[in-house]
Amino acid sequence: MILSDRDIKKVISEKKLLFKPPIDPRQIGPASIDLKLGPVFKYYQIEKHDLLDPKKELPADLTEDQIIKKGAYLILHPHSFVLASTKEYIQVPDTMIVRVEGKSTLARMGILIHTAGFVDPGFSGTLTLEISNQSNVAVKLYPDMYICQIVVEYLSSPAEVPYNKRKTSLYSKSKGPVEAKTSNLF
Repeated sequence: MILSDRDIKKVISEKKLLFKPPIDPRQIGPASIDLKLGPVFKYYQIEKHDLLDPKKELPADLTEDQIIKKGAYLILHPHSFVLASTKEYIQVPDTMIVRVEGKSTLARMGILIHTAGFVDPGFSGTLTLEISNQSNVAVKLYPDMYICQIVVEYLSSPAEVPYNKRKTSLYSKSKGPVEAKTSNLF
């Protein structure tokens, strides 16, 4: 069951779904919560690596960080890709999941926002976002702008082994964008 604005406010006030920093009530829509873009971006260094092999650990120097100061922006060029994250750190209880969707306004500009799309019960951390510019013009991205929205859903029962208790969970308690970890693919 997808939570409405009324139920979202309730689970936040009951401290079942946590955000750091706390979200502004204006971030809550009729059935979703808008999240903001963090200031750290990770670019793939294609001049160093032109092939990734998911059967191997990815190179330590695969990405380069760029930190954007408040009021400044990042230019995402056509057909480019960058990793970023939400400004908000989220804690999902073992009774809920969160689905991540891009903002339609950005999609209409050619900016596609993706994450695994599904945030497991028991996850805590910032949400790493895969951002690509599918248009033929460059687009400015600003830290603190609304970048995605999340939909909150209840599970039929609490997860038996939530994300934070699984031995194969790779991204728990992440802060900022996190590169791919391939150890659980094979």
